[in-house]
Amino acid sequence: MRALPALIGAAALCGCATTPIVSPLPTAEVVARGETSPVGTANADAADDPAIWRNVDEPGASLIVGTDKKAGLYVYSMDGEVLDYAPDGELNNVDLFDMGEEGIIVAASDRTDELNAAIRLYRLSHEGKLTALGKVPGGTGEGYGFCLHKAPDALHAFSVLKDGTIEEYALDLATPASTRVRTLSVPSQAEGCVVDPRDGTFYVGEEVAGIWRFEPGETQGEIVAPIDNEQLIADVEGLALVAEGTDSGWLVASSQGDSAYAVYRLPDMTFAGRFRVVAGEFGATDETDGIEVKAGNFGPTFPAGIFIAQDGINAAGAQNFKMVRWDEIVAALELK
Repeated sequence: MRALPALIGAAALCGCATTPIVSPLPTAEVVARGETSPVGTANADAADDPAIWRNVDEPGASLIVGTDKKAGLYVYSMDGEVLDYAPDGELNNVDLFDMGEEGIIVAASDRTDELNAAIRLYRLSHEGKLTALGKVPGGTGEGYGFCLHKAPDALHAFSVLKDGTIEEYALDLATPASTRVRTLSVPSQAEGCVVDPRDGTFYVGEEVAGIWRFEPGETQGEIVAPIDNEQLIADVEGLALVAEGTDSGWLVASSQGDSAYAVYRLPDMTFAGRFRVVAGEFGATDETDGIEVKAGNFGPTFPAGIFIAQDGINAAGAQNFKMVRWDEIVAALELK
């Protein structure tokens, strides 16, 4: 969700003008190497969050899943073309996990009922077709952020509610059903989240405060990257993680307030730099909500990883998702 309309409204009420905050830190520039078709809801804040499945055997046939939070869920090819669409309501955030013999599981936060969050479950074929598995409870309140983690016992879902409550569920995909495991919280509105796949460390963005970290099994967290109008400018939105080795890697956050992205080194969350997606063959990204980043080969255009960002102001009239080479971001920030 965006802070800009609220700021404009406040300015109108007080008769004052707002000045956009500009980070004093260097911000590298990269360009998109691809984009998806726009979502179906035009002229509205509709596209929100992407996820990606890597086809190990045929990387160029990998799949992108993205939400239209006004209408449903899309599946795109690596060329950005629509392969499937599930018109299942106000699906806000999405994640997926390849369960091997059980298939690729896609799950999304359903905010259609603002009083009772739900989790929509699907199985995704290698050809990009969605099969609905059902809907399970996601907590009391409006569903917002969402991420998955494969724990030893089951696939776990983190359902981030608008008020800052986070409910962790173990998913039974056969029934389907959700069993509450743990309840976490941050003081105010939260959305973007990601889990370190190696140990289950959970990161979530409190939009006006910063990035929180919760150690595995703990219910008390700590802010590890505060909004400081330098590294991060409110709202902090989507989070994504690239794991390297036993505990290193990178966490990327959408600094929505200045349409940029902040990168932190794991495990200690040392600030590593900022970048922005500027116009090239494809347009720039602005006011980004959800993001995703994955290392590995995704075909000839993305041979060493991919970063995907929702574009809040797309020239086509409806929002979409832009695709950037991860190795070009690594080079621009000299990440080592």
